[in-house]
Amino acid sequence: MSHYKRSTCRACRGARLEAFLSLGQQPLANSFLSTPSEFAGEKRYPLDVYRCESCSLIQLLDVITQDELFRDYIYVTGTSETIARHNEQYAKTVTSEMQLGQGSLVIEVASNDGSLLQCFAKRGVKTLGIEPARNIARTARERGIPTVEEFFNYDLAREIRSEKGPARVVIANNVLAHVDEPIDFLTGCAELIEESGRVITEVPYLGDLLDALEYDTIYHEHLCYFSVMSLMELYERAGLMIVRIQRVPVHGGSLRILARLRTKEMSGHAPEVVELADEERRRNYDKPDPYRDFAVAVAQHREKLVALLEELVGQGKALSGYGAPAKGNTLLNYCGIDRELLKYVVDRNPLKIGRYTPGTHVPVKPVSELENDPPDYLLVLAWNFADEIMQQQIEYARRGGRFIIPVPEPRVI
Repeated sequence: MSHYKRSTCRACRGARLEAFLSLGQQPLANSFLSTPSEFAGEKRYPLDVYRCESCSLIQLLDVITQDELFRDYIYVTGTSETIARHNEQYAKTVTSEMQLGQGSLVIEVASNDGSLLQCFAKRGVKTLGIEPARNIARTARERGIPTVEEFFNYDLAREIRSEKGPARVVIANNVLAHVDEPIDFLTGCAELIEESGRVITEVPYLGDLLDALEYDTIYHEHLCYFSVMSLMELYERAGLMIVRIQRVPVHGGSLRILARLRTKEMSGHAPEVVELADEERRRNYDKPDPYRDFAVAVAQHREKLVALLEELVGQGKALSGYGAPAKGNTLLNYCGIDRELLKYVVDRNPLKIGRYTPGTHVPVKPVSELENDPPDYLLVLAWNFADEIMQQQIEYARRGGRFIIPVPEPRVI
């Protein structure tokens, strides 16, 4: 069975769950197709979003099994200059703050192709990656990053600690939202660190999702959408206290959470973290209204974006897409944007080139296609890297090419 539906909240186990947004029956956002012969058999699953009425965690209840989603994965972190800069600064900051040296161990859960751990390794820090995607774990090992090829949970954490000893730092970026049992996941992270160690996670922030209408970041891999309130609940249940939360711009707006083991000296979250949660309550994140308003705005956005694209095509303009990210596939499928509107999309990830986008079946081509068959307009599906993309495509713009940034409001640049 590759799909099941849960009936209780992942944080508090409550059963009062209200659906507030449906993005329809959607294919898996990273399941690109190799040939047109696969189109007819493509699977789709409900993409509906719920709010827990007890603890306000925003979540999906339709769960796709981890093997289906992640064993053969085509998202890699090493193709973006923006992420490369982010990783370098990340490693520099953590190494300095935690006074990491040659005897220190940094473990990254969902380490992908090892790009971030490489930044620690070159500073002389011992590293270990945990990455279940076989193809990507192999790439990390080829780069010299020792990598455990398993899905992470508490039981695996106990095995690793008994073999490798405790870690000074455990990092888990953009993975907490992917797991169906986040308390078990965080308990595993707590098991891995030494008494004075830190668990550092990054998650997309619910506030940015709501404020910037980032509904395309909703897809089956992302089971949870975190507020500070919901994070506090999860970390407490895992025996962790949040020391600090930072806002970081990556992926459209994220939170970087630093946590430590609960002790007699620190049995509660830091005061500034509690204040962030209080601010969310002042913004009614614990009430249904912001989410119902969000759903209305999402439907209106679809109308505006499709109207813009259809108007341009009606004028005889050629449109293509830049980037084939998972978020782009949510947008394309929800809005019904297919080959009638987009000739092709380009991407720098070699694992996607030559394939077809899930659901909408738009061919993915290399970036060089913009020179061979330039469109009049580029719909920037990877809008979180829009500045980087437009800088790279100065020549395209010089020749008269225009960019369409889809969210929060469709606009032409």
